[in-house]
Order: sequence, then C-alpha cells, then structure tokens
Amino acid sequence: MISIPRRRQAASALLALGAVLSAGACSVANSGPEASSSGAANSVRIVLPEEPPTLEPCDASLTATGRVTRANITEALTERDPGTGQLQPALATEWKQGSPTEWTFTLRKGVKFHDGTAFDAKAAAFSIERTVGSKIDCNVDGYVFGDVKLTVTVADDSTLKVKTAKPDPILPLRLSFVEIVPTTTSATGKVREPVGTGPYKIAKWDAGRSLRLERFAGYWGKAPDFAAAEYVWRTEGSIRAAMIKSDEADIAVGLAPEDGAGDSAVQFPNNETSYLRIDATKPPLNDIRVRQAINYAVDKDGLVASVFAGLGKPAAQVVPEGVTGHSSAIQPWPYDMAQAKKLIAEAKADGVPTDTPITIIGRNGIYPKAAEAMEVVQNSLNEAGLTMKIQMLDVNAWLEYLLAPFPKNIGPTLLQAQHGNQAGDAAFTMGQIYGSKGAQSSYGTAELDDLISAAEQDSGEERQAAFAKALEYQNKEVVRDAVLAHMTGILALSKKVAYKPNAATNDEMRLAEIHPAG
Repeated sequence: MISIPRRRQAASALLALGAVLSAGACSVANSGPEASSSGAANSVRIVLPEEPPTLEPCDASLTATGRVTRANITEALTERDPGTGQLQPALATEWKQGSPTEWTFTLRKGVKFHDGTAFDAKAAAFSIERTVGSKIDCNVDGYVFGDVKLTVTVADDSTLKVKTAKPDPILPLRLSFVEIVPTTTSATGKVREPVGTGPYKIAKWDAGRSLRLERFAGYWGKAPDFAAAEYVWRTEGSIRAAMIKSDEADIAVGLAPEDGAGDSAVQFPNNETSYLRIDATKPPLNDIRVRQAINYAVDKDGLVASVFAGLGKPAAQVVPEGVTGHSSAIQPWPYDMAQAKKLIAEAKADGVPTDTPITIIGRNGIYPKAAEAMEVVQNSLNEAGLTMKIQMLDVNAWLEYLLAPFPKNIGPTLLQAQHGNQAGDAAFTMGQIYGSKGAQSSYGTAELDDLISAAEQDSGEERQAAFAKALEYQNKEVVRDAVLAHMTGILALSKKVAYKPNAATNDEMRLAEIHPAG
C-alpha cells in the first residue's frame, strides 16, 4: 500500500472533485437535442449509483472510478480474465522472468494514445513510476503494490525491464492495475480526465449531470460495437431500474431485488465481500473480547435472508473461494447473542469502558439497502451491551475514513466496507487491509505482518498455504473485522443490448463486451 502519510492527500483530492448527484431532474443521455446531434442513436446508455469521483487512472482500483476507466479509456500491460483467472496480453504481448527479481516485458507495437502520440516503453516506464511509490497518492499504489519497490528500465522502444527489491512472483499480475498514460501526463498531480490507449476517449464530462465517451478511431484492437457510451447517475435503485423500463437507459447497475427491475434483472456473483472494519486502537474496541462479541452478535444468516433478500451468503473471510490464499478452515462466526453478552460483561467487569459510544460509519450506495444493513447491525450490538450510533456518508466523505491516516478525535468506529479481490490473489487483500501500515488498515500486529510478508514471496502451493495461515491467524488472534456476506450483484439490461456480467463487472465494466441485442 501507499505509505500512511500520503493517504490524506488522496482523500482530499477526491473530495475536491465533486459530490454524487442526488436523484434529480436531468434526463438520461440519448434524449434531447444534444444527444441527437452527437449521434447518440449508436450509444449505449448506462446509469450508475454515483458519479465517478475522478477518472484518474492511478485511482482505478476505486470501484466508482475503475468501472468507467479500466479497459475503456486506459489500458494496462496485462489483464486478468475474470472467468479463467489467467493473465493475458494487453499492451504487453509477452513477459518472462529472467531472475527472481527481474521481469522483461515485450510491448505491443503500433499503439497510439488518444492524443495521437505513440505508446512505447518510455510511456510504460513513466506510468509505472507515476503510479508506484510516487507522491501523488495513487490508490492503486496502496491497493496493489504496498511496500513493493520497483526499478524500471527502458531497454528499447518495445522492451521494458522491471526489477523488484525482493522476489515477487506475481509482478505481471500487479502491473495489470497500472493504467498506461502518455509522458505528457502530470507526474506531480492527478488528472481528472486522462488520455489513454483504450477503445474510448472522453468526449464531455458535464460535472454533476453526465459523462460521454466516444469511440477512438485510432484504437489498435477491434473497434467496439457502440460509437459512444453515455453515463448518468441516480442514487435511488428504483429510479435506475425504472429508467430501463422507460427506455431512458440500457444498463442499470447496483440494484436490489425490491428495485423492481423485473424481467430485465440479471444476477451475477460480483466477487464482493461486505464487512465491518473494527478500529481496534480505541477502547472499548481495543479489547479482543469486544471484537469477538461483535462477531457473535451479528446474525449473518438473518441479514442475508432479510436485508439482502437471500442474495449472497454468510461470509467468514474477505478472501473468497477461488482466490489464492482462501482458507477453507475458517467458518463464519456463529450467531450467539448469549456469548456476545457474556464477553462484553466480562470486559466491562475488568474496567473496559463498554458504554463508550461507538459510531458505525456507513456509505450510501455501497451496496443495495446499505443503511438498512447497518441498522440491523446497530440493533444487534445495542442488544449485546454496546452503545451504537450510525453516520451514513456519501462516497467522498466516506473515503476519509477508508484511507489512512484517518480523521482524528472521532472516537471508536466500525466502518461499513466492501472488498472485491478480482485480481485473484490474497496479496491484494492482506497487506492493505490487515498490515500494520496498510492503506485501509485500522490495526495490525507484528506477527501478522511477518506472516503476510512471508506469503508474498512464496509461489504455487506454498503461497496458498502461507496466505491461508495468515488469514487463520487474523481470524483467531487479531479479529480486526466482522465479515458479513459474500454478495450477489444485480444489474438490469434493456432489450436493446446484450451483456454478460462477470465477477469483475462491479469494478470494471468493459464497453467492448456490450453489444446490440439480436
């Protein structure tokens, strides 16, 4: 992850980019004179739960940014197939490991950026150095690279060498998160509207209203079917679903069963796990008995059955099945209110201030019925003997609490969070979420840090076993969070388009995979 002192600047920069538009009056793209004059008849229209906080490529690991930016506006050297988990060529055609700490990448020739400049090894090196270990607070840096140190060398126009300070067997996978930009991109600050090599370029971003991408005529690959993509955003899921029925949108994402999408609804496993991050640095949450009690007090089966309408399943860990490092030995904490009350009473008898108010920091729209889910948690923890209150925030304000350093003088908190490991390796979870210096970590231990560090250098079966061991240690000895559920996504499609969502859809929606129906 990015080192802690840089995180506040990242959140502040995002705050400056604007707030999410509430459900409002402006009509969807493809209606009105502007849409007609811009050739919108060949546009795909997408309605999102929130406006992207930025399209900055090095923040593309943020869901609201990545679902628009990744593989649409910008591209990486490699890309992971969400169906098979296999790493595939993108802007690099091949790669090989010359030693445990050195990789050589052969780059694709004849690729142009949207501004007409050529993609080459200098641009790839610039993009990596701009993202990894730089001073512009890239979320990708913290999420993907942690404390990985890289040395990038341009061998020739189409050959790039990357060295790591210590062995890193998944470096090509990590680089699938580095979006490539031209060397003319600012290296000292973030850009709101990037230039990339992707099949679409930014045509117009009307802040607070809509975003239009247009097909890039000079794209090196196969041209996508739609000439343009029109994005708008509405906070209410029922409004997003209604826009499909009224032919104001072709795709609506982030829906719940009760939003009324009907036959247009498509369910898919979205690879997201919802959880509560416990701030274990502040009393009473610094007592492991209280953290254990929180896990016992939440009825995960009831939460999934009622609030999530049966979509998803109770979860035991934030690393789901199919991801390297998942431990089958970890089972969901059982619902046991009597045990929760017993643990809190024991802690209180020992002088732990269990009456201290604890704030649940929630995020509007993080998943359907987010506020209702936190109300269920609040009621359960109050019953167990804690004093809970809820503060629901929009995405930009919530990011202040997600990314270290966290706001000061806020008292003990539980953070409503969701983690999706579409990269398929626990390295993209463990360091950032559970490491002592992780960008999203509120607490860690030296012992867990050592287990994570050792696992990151292993490969094959040893890597799987080492990460599973670290997860098991966290679940038993640290208890830094309360994992709730593995989620199921719902989107709605109009009859005009064909699209098959996959495990990565929540984080990146590839416009080239959307086709006219029929």
